[in-house]
Formats: sequence, structure tokens, C-alpha cells
Amino acid sequence: MDVQSALLLNGVTVLTTNKRGFTPEELADQAVEKILYVGDNVHPAIKEQAHAFKKQIHEVLVQYMKQAIKSDRTTLANNLRACGREDLIKLLEI
Repeated sequence: MDVQSALLLNGVTVLTTNKRGFTPEELADQAVEKILYVGDNVHPAIKEQAHAFKKQIHEVLVQYMKQAIKSDRTTLANNLRACGREDLIKLLEI
């Protein structure tokens, strides 16, 4: 993860980036840690299965977050078009 810093304060992890927002992959990493916890004392076979499931959840989250971003940009582009600001639509392709 290309996160600028991570800090643990009273059981709360604070993550920051430098001059950018979080990527879908980084957000999925954070979400999957909240969704599924795998304990240290779990049987190795169950632990392996749980980690495989976490990976699947991560991939689904990334896929849907990327789709949400595309959908939001489509909405923004349509709003800009309706306002006669097609010149600004190019900025959404970054």
C-alpha cells in the first residue's frame, strides 16, 4: 500500500496519503480488515480458508468501487454537459 503514514491511536488506525485520495485497492484493504478478522489461534486449515475468503472479498470490493467511480464520473459528466461545461468533462478522465 502506498499510504503516507499509519498511526495507531487508542485502538484506532489513522491512515493518510500524500496529495491524493485512497485507491479502491487501499480502501478494500481497510474494509476487508473490518469485515473479516482471522485470529492467531485458528486451526491452520481454517486460517488458510479464511485468508482465501478475505482475498475474494477484497477483489469484489475493488471491482464494485471501480464501477462506482466510473458511475459517479458519468453522472458528473452529464451534469457538466447539462450546464454547458463540456470543456470540464476532460478533467474527469484523469
